[in-house]
This record gives sequence, C-alpha cells and structure tokens, in this order.
Amino acid sequence: MPGKSVGRSRLAFVCLRVLALLAAAFCLGLAGAPGHASSLDRTALQIFFPKPLMVGERDATLPVWPIFKQSYNGDVLLAYAFESIDFEPIPGFSGTPVNLLIAIKPSGEFLDVRVLTQHEPVFVDGLGPEPLMDFVKQYAGKSLRQSIKIVAPGTRNPREESVAAEINGVAKATASVRIINETIVNSALQVARERLGFSRGRDPNRAAHVKPEVFEKLTFAQMLERGYIRHLHLSNGEVEKTFAGTAAEGVDEQGLADPQGAFADFYVAEVDVPIVGRNLLGEAHWRKLMDQLDGAPAMLVLSSGRWTFMPESFVPGATPNLIGMNQAGAPVAWRDFVWRDTLDLPTPAGPDLAKSDVAVLRIAPQAAFDPASPSELSLRVIREKGQIFPEQVTRDFSLTYALPEKLFDMPPSDDGKGIGSIWRSRTRDIAILAAGLIVLAVALARQRWLTLSPQRFRAFRLAYLGFTLVFIGWLAQAQLSIVWLFGLVKAIKGEGSFAFFLWDPPTLMVTLFALAALFVWGRGTFCGWLCPFGALQEFAGEIGKLLRLRQIGLPQRYERLSRLPKFLVLAAILVTASFFSSQAERVAEVEPFKTSITLLFVRSAPFVLYAVALLIVGMFHYKFFCRYLCPLGAAFAALSIVRRWNWIPRRKECGSPCQMCRVKCRYGAIGKSGAVVYSECFQCMDCVVILDNQELCVPEVLERKRARRRQKKQLEAAQ
Repeated sequence: MPGKSVGRSRLAFVCLRVLALLAAAFCLGLAGAPGHASSLDRTALQIFFPKPLMVGERDATLPVWPIFKQSYNGDVLLAYAFESIDFEPIPGFSGTPVNLLIAIKPSGEFLDVRVLTQHEPVFVDGLGPEPLMDFVKQYAGKSLRQSIKIVAPGTRNPREESVAAEINGVAKATASVRIINETIVNSALQVARERLGFSRGRDPNRAAHVKPEVFEKLTFAQMLERGYIRHLHLSNGEVEKTFAGTAAEGVDEQGLADPQGAFADFYVAEVDVPIVGRNLLGEAHWRKLMDQLDGAPAMLVLSSGRWTFMPESFVPGATPNLIGMNQAGAPVAWRDFVWRDTLDLPTPAGPDLAKSDVAVLRIAPQAAFDPASPSELSLRVIREKGQIFPEQVTRDFSLTYALPEKLFDMPPSDDGKGIGSIWRSRTRDIAILAAGLIVLAVALARQRWLTLSPQRFRAFRLAYLGFTLVFIGWLAQAQLSIVWLFGLVKAIKGEGSFAFFLWDPPTLMVTLFALAALFVWGRGTFCGWLCPFGALQEFAGEIGKLLRLRQIGLPQRYERLSRLPKFLVLAAILVTASFFSSQAERVAEVEPFKTSITLLFVRSAPFVLYAVALLIVGMFHYKFFCRYLCPLGAAFAALSIVRRWNWIPRRKECGSPCQMCRVKCRYGAIGKSGAVVYSECFQCMDCVVILDNQELCVPEVLERKRARRRQKKQLEAAQ
C-alpha cells in the first residue's frame, strides 16, 4: 500500500507539472487582443478642465482636444489635451502602458499631467499611487524646449539650471518613472510637432543653450576665419552653369556680359550668441536687440550683389521666400524681426552696408532649434522665361552654418530620455553585477575545488547570498518577479512590445544569466544563488539554527506532493494575466518580493505581516515559500527540462546503500536512488561537500575503516 500511495503522488506531481506547462503555453499563445484606445470623451475631459475653461471638438485628424479659455474678447486657445496611450504606449513592467492625460500650451509648456490608468507593480499596493501622482505634477510649467532630467529624490536643485529642468524621481521606482518620463515627453513631442509648429526631426529636449559668459573682442575678419560668420559668394558664371540645359539658360544677359561679376555676396551670423552678436552689432545695439528677441535665437543675414532675399514683393515681418534654413532634415520656422537700427560693424573689411540688404530673422521658439547643431541655409534663385505665362526655373545654393560646442551648455548626458541613457546611468550597477555573475559562474564551474573545504565553501556561500540580498535586491533592485511574465504574455498577445525588458538593465542581466544557467546547471542557479528573497529566507533559516529552533519537515512520502501548490499558483497567475489582466497584479501579491525587497517592508500592515510570517515559518521549515508556494520557482522548475548535464557528482554507492546525502538534503531534492532531482535542487551543494569529505561521506568513512583494518592485519602478520 505505501508503494501504491507513493506512485499515485508521483503521478499527480507529473500531471500537475504538465498542467502548469500547458497553461503557460496556452496563455503565451493567445493573440488577437484588442489594441490600446483612448478612454475619455468630451464630457469626461470637461471635469479635468472646468470653467472658465472649455473643451472644444476633438481634432478630426489627430486624437487631441483643444482647451479654450473663455474671455470677453472671445475664446483663446490655452492648450491641447490628449491621452499618452494614443501616441506613446510604452509598456511598463506589468506589460501595460501607463495612460496619462497631458495638456500642453501652444508655447510648448506643460499645462498639466494626470494619471488616468496605471498597472505598475510598484505603484499598485506597493508604494501606492500617491508618489506617482506627485511625480507627474512636477511637469506643470516645464517646457518641451527644456532638457528634462530625472534626479534622485530630494536632490533637485531649487534653482533650476537653464539647460535642464530637474524632476525628482521616486525611490524604489527608478525604472518605472523613467518609462513614464519617456511616455510624457515623446507623446507631447508628437503633438507639438503636428500642432504647435515644432520642426520634425529635431528633439527640443536635447537642445543646447548659449553660454552668456563666453566673449572676447574679435574683428569681422577674425569671426569669418573662425566660422562665427559664414560667407557665400556666387559669381554670375557659377549661377549660369546651374541653369545649363534648362529653359532658363542664357536669359540673364547682364550675367552673361560679366561672368566674373558678383551675383550674390551673402553673410549669416547667429547674433544671440554673445561672442558673435556683441562683436558684430556693438554692445548697446546688441543688448537692445536681445531685449526685443525675448530669449529667442536669431540670425542676422546680409546680402549684397545682384541677388537679394528681399525682392519688391517682400513684406517686412514676414517669412522670406528666397532664403530658408533646415536642421536635421527639417525646416526651421523664422520671420523677419523688423529691427532696423544702424548696425555698427567693427571693421571696413565687412560688407558695404549702404549697398546691402540686412535683416534679423527671429527663430520661433517652437522650432526646436539647436544652436550647437549644424544648420543648412538655402538661397533660391528664380528665373523666368516667357511673358504671358512665364515658365519658372529655380536653383538652390546651400551654405552650412555651425558654431563650436564650447560656446554652449550641452544637455546633460543623463537626461532620463531613451533606453540608451538608462543603461549609461546604471554603468556602476551593471559593472558590479557583471563581476558578481562572473564570480558565480566560475564558482559553479569549479564547484569540486570550492567544496573541498566545508568552511571555505560556507563562507563563500553566505558572502554571496549577502551580495545577492543587499546589492542585487535592495540596491540594484534586480529581484525577478512573476510580474515579468505578465509583460511577456501581453507582448506575445500584441498588447505591448518586448522593449520593457530593456528598461531595467540589472534585472535583465539576472534574467538572461538565469535562463542561460537553466541549460547548464538547472533552475537552482537563480533560486539558490541569485534570488534576493531566497537569500533572505536562507538567512532566516540560519537564524533559526543559531537560535536552536526545532526544524520541522514533511515526511518523505508527502514531500513531492507538497510541491504541487506552486504549480497551481503559477497556472492561476498566468490565466489571470491572460483573461483578467486588471487583477493580475493583485494575484501576484502571493510573491512577497515587492514588500521585502523592492519596498524594504515599508508598506501597509497586511503585506508586511504576510512577508514576515513567511520568513518566520522559514526559520522552522527551511525555505518554506521557495519550495511550496513560489510561482516563479515553479516556472523555473517547469523550464528545467532544458538542462543538458547532470553536473552534480554522484558515487555508485549513492542511494544503495548510502542515503546520507538524501537525509541531509534540506530541499528534499535527492531521490531514494541517490539521483539529484534537478527541478527541485537549489544548488546549496551540501551534497558535494559531503561527497568529497572523508569524515562525512559514508562510503569514504567505511573505506577508511576498512583501510585501517587491513593495515592492522598487515602489522599483526608482520609481527
């Protein structure tokens, strides 16, 4: 009868494990889920923008709502409001994007940012939603023309730099707030470029700012030599060549008569840069101009010769038709500033102003112009042939304008924008973790050498578990969680992308290492060495031993059956994530990882009591949660079938007749036959320590006794 009951328990164990794998495969294979869609209508939006504000009709081509301010002189456009999910649905760590209501003014300034929906694990029953609400409130008043930098909580400089607008992050949610920052800025940029005149192709969040203190006295010739002023000279003959083979060839009689004569002498300089404008215009004129420009960049252009950018049809204050500027492949919006004070050029080497057309072209703030990036100026020449219906032929001549970076404050490299900046900002954590993983790989590869000394091995294991708990868990926040499977399920279903894996470099590194180790060593590499909560449980067990608490264990005949609940929990979580995604985060609270590792027990009482209770149970029953309830452990156990090698050494006597390792194994991961059950092995390597120890390994002890008896008999025989 006992044999039959054990056989039934093994059959049940195998069946439930297969059931968990099938459930996982079924959930991951689901597809065709509905896409993301906005959730607010005009009535709902009016709640966020009460009177005297008014919500207009939704744009017919772009999912934005105009917000007007009512006044006696008519309704004034105050902002555009939109939902981030319509523009930048970046999935968070649950695989679901945070949906934000964002309102930006025509100037590019944020009017308001609100959280509509979010499923970030750290903000769902963790820190709670309040820190997230406070985080997004900081965007009000910030501008898309600023570089937005996420800084550690409490370190924001109240006197904000001109280059970067600093926003306090949220402790224990570093990666999540970076994702949210990316969502806010990128979605706002899309709207700004479509509705506010921001030039496409350039990112105002990465624009440099002029250094006002950089100045030295320079002549016009010196500025030309350094490239602060750029000059384009075109002769009549050069222009004529460009029209060769067209209907306009040869129509310029004056040019044909004097091919070496000047067709155009064109100069351009960015006058809002002090070292350029102060030298070019003189101190008094320059300061007057700066007051009128109100902080906007501006180009001063001069043209002499036959060509002019100010034909008779030119209207002062308008956008010139015959001269344009591009940056990053997109046009820059600018207008004539109608600034006509007498210029004070410092040297006769400059152009003859009496014969020159002069204009200050003010660049629109919404143009996202970056003064430290090269610009391409284009001069257009138009020729006509015919009188009644003249045929027009145009040719464009280009001039590159670029100023050196030393004249500007460049945007900080860690501005919290882009996945690349996330990895750069965590260089230290990545380096330390990489070194730790290399050490672990070497230790596992040379485990026979490491376990020759029980004392050396114990010291190494406790030290590494301390590294796992303190650095990987509490400092680097790289605790793997079943929540990552939610994101994977949703990405496969088409509800998100796999990019969310890249937002947390340390966690991704641990994940990849653990998956690779599955093929070599099995699931125990993560569960026994790299899981911060597993390390915490192991330390709880060590404390229990120091306190000489009675250790409780299940009878061997029930041990395998008792491992089934974790597979049921895994299956339940995956099904919930697939069909009831709004409840998935709550079901995942069966993991105490968020409470004990991510939030360091700073959480509401029920969650803290649950985590502490598991640790207390672990003081009496070794790694209780890991062995019987952990859904992530179940996932690794189910995947452990990919392991390729039986790398833990065994003797022929293991199992028959020796049962020492089986009795001593605190995980119950050694069968009666002496074989290691790798799907349940946590790689504590206690059995390896026993195997190579002449005082612990029973076959070794017996062999030593037999050797002593043989030696004794030989001595007696010799006497």
